[in-house]
Amino acid sequence: MDLQYNYNKLKEIAINNGMSLFGVANLEGLEGEYKIEPENVYKGLNYGISMGYHLSDRILESIIDKPTQMYLFHYKRVNALLDDTALRIVAYIQDQGYDALPIHASQVANWTPPMSGHVSHKMIARLAGLGWIGRSILLVNPIYGGRVRYVSVLTDMPLKVDSPIDRDCGSCRACIKVCPAGAIKENPADFDLQACYQQLDYFRKKENLGQHICGLCVKACIGKERNNSDQ
Repeated sequence: MDLQYNYNKLKEIAINNGMSLFGVANLEGLEGEYKIEPENVYKGLNYGISMGYHLSDRILESIIDKPTQMYLFHYKRVNALLDDTALRIVAYIQDQGYDALPIHASQVANWTPPMSGHVSHKMIARLAGLGWIGRSILLVNPIYGGRVRYVSVLTDMPLKVDSPIDRDCGSCRACIKVCPAGAIKENPADFDLQACYQQLDYFRKKENLGQHICGLCVKACIGKERNNSDQ
């Protein structure tokens, strides 16, 4: 089958299901980054499909100095929509005779702080050209900034592959100013994961959220190119 046709068909499904962003990454040689067992579950699935949903800007505006119940409900519903979209993509791929593995939007493989998922959505999205890793270690999209949640699907369906974009946050330090944990530094490599996790756990308990969420750096990272987008 034609690589571009496959790509366009999957993108059509994603966009029709409400996704804001779609890209495909070449994942060959990156299996060591996965936390999936046994190995045969992901073996041969060398294409990573990344899909992103632009969060509601108005709901993010409800966050002043802590996460809100409104943000919590939105977070949960967006995760459900992302997972639903991934399953629709998987269904189509399998109907075409290929294999696909959905990586759910909010998945935890290692509960020891700092928590980590089976596969990094940010890694796949970055390789798929949807953004770069910012100072907050959010995936920063040129259009929507960090105000996006992602889901991924691994597959062996032949697809056109996107390329990473060579960008960074430049002089923007909005996330550093708002982080209540002081976890965000000048260099993303110096991000304090432990401080971030402790702040998330504090919010989870104090605000009775039941989820490790914050949203302050997400709100601060607004993106710069929305009016010029053809994504």
